[in-house]
Amino acid sequence: MTTTTIDEAVTSGQPTVAETETERKPIERVSIICSKGTLDMAYPGLVMANGARMMGIEAMVFFTFWGLDIITEKKIDSLHVATVGNPSMPMPTMVGGLPGMEAMASKMMKKQMDDLEIPPVREFIEILSDSGAELYACRMAMDMFKLEEKDLVPQVDEVLTVMDFYDKSAGAQIIFI
Repeated sequence: MTTTTIDEAVTSGQPTVAETETERKPIERVSIICSKGTLDMAYPGLVMANGARMMGIEAMVFFTFWGLDIITEKKIDSLHVATVGNPSMPMPTMVGGLPGMEAMASKMMKKQMDDLEIPPVREFIEILSDSGAELYACRMAMDMFKLEEKDLVPQVDEVLTVMDFYDKSAGAQIIFI
């Protein structure tokens, strides 16, 4: 076998030894951290966890800080799209702050999700739970926001400390959203 250095590979376009000898291993486990509680930030973690389960990959979702809104009974059905301070919003921040803009953007996103047959957040959480995904809340964030387990949707498996999260995530790919 011929060995190619990184410098030679860059200039010649050939793969390096590491690239030719390393086989890709399939992902077996993912731990997804959901840290934001807006409607537009709830879906990425839920979609990724669902995709993992559909491929037979073990999936764990850890909701922390504002991400707890996604699994809080009083908030799950009223998540909204942030129109102020959202660099992806195609409008000036001042316009996004006008009364009704956040509600309009949220309604538009919910309609788009419905048109694509993507379930609402509550139903998505139920689907994930039924598929075997593990759903956890962060102990520190629960304490900070003065939430109790009874405040969460019933699909949440447990409230974990960060150390518990790392223990349960051993060997998993960790994705932070």
